[in-house]
Amino acid sequence: MVTGGSGFLGSHLVEELTRRGARDVFVPRKKEYDLVDRAACKHLLATAKPDLVLHLAARVGGIGANRDNPGSFFFDNLMMGVQLIEECRLFGVRKVLTVGTICSYPKFTPVPFREDEIWSGYPEETNAPYGLAKKMLLVQGQAYRQQYGMDVVHLLPVNLYGPRDNFDPALSHVIPALIKKVQDAQDRGADSIEAWGTGKASREFLYVDDAARGICMAAEAYSGAEPVNLGAGFEITIRALTELIAKLMGFTGRILWDPNKPDGQPRRCLDTSRAERLFGFRAEVPFEEGLKRTIEWYRSERSSKTPAR
Repeated sequence: MVTGGSGFLGSHLVEELTRRGARDVFVPRKKEYDLVDRAACKHLLATAKPDLVLHLAARVGGIGANRDNPGSFFFDNLMMGVQLIEECRLFGVRKVLTVGTICSYPKFTPVPFREDEIWSGYPEETNAPYGLAKKMLLVQGQAYRQQYGMDVVHLLPVNLYGPRDNFDPALSHVIPALIKKVQDAQDRGADSIEAWGTGKASREFLYVDDAARGICMAAEAYSGAEPVNLGAGFEITIRALTELIAKLMGFTGRILWDPNKPDGQPRRCLDTSRAERLFGFRAEVPFEEGLKRTIEWYRSERSSKTPAR
């Protein structure tokens, strides 16, 4: 069972599971099973009868969405995960894999982020409620392993990107937001775009197909209590990222930075050695190639939805 299996990462994960020969993959839909409601969690497990649960369902968004919805981001993400894991325990599910977030790390984590640093401080303020809610699933999984012998695995993926990402300006993360801004400017014939912050913050990005492959590898081969990073092992500043996207899209206009908007966490780059050591995962898709695929997908989707004149 893949919660969130119809979403961005989830849809790619379902495809990867199918490629690997998984049978009877159950994807619950929110309109039928709202995981914030514990009764819905109970009903879901009775219906699906899974022996492996991959919990991806989450309420997510970029800096703006996190800043505007801290309470609901905390409550919804906490309740979905905590209740689902408890019902999995009661139902006797063989294994549960929870997908956490790099937002769980402290604001000033030494770079590269090592899993042992996850408790060394408070997360970056704009996304702390979301990051802490997801981190509680790590605590729950470790506690359930200790008390009940339950096999719960927790992964910490870095920022994801790729085809089928969310390009809604109110919810999107930085890569789809920038791609949409550049394309909108080109469509209007504008000579500039506005970008948030100073551009000095750095981020690491993992192509969504690589993330799906890593999750499957962990589900197959890892059964430990310690959290595991999933990343590509590099970082790029937001300024360099914006310039690269503009270049790949053929945009030659100006980039206007708004320092009154937040930068978010100063730096993000993961130590990915634990994933490689424990279940052999390494990212494969080069960053520029992944960006090209994402841009091509977005332009294709955009043109298919544009009415003919």
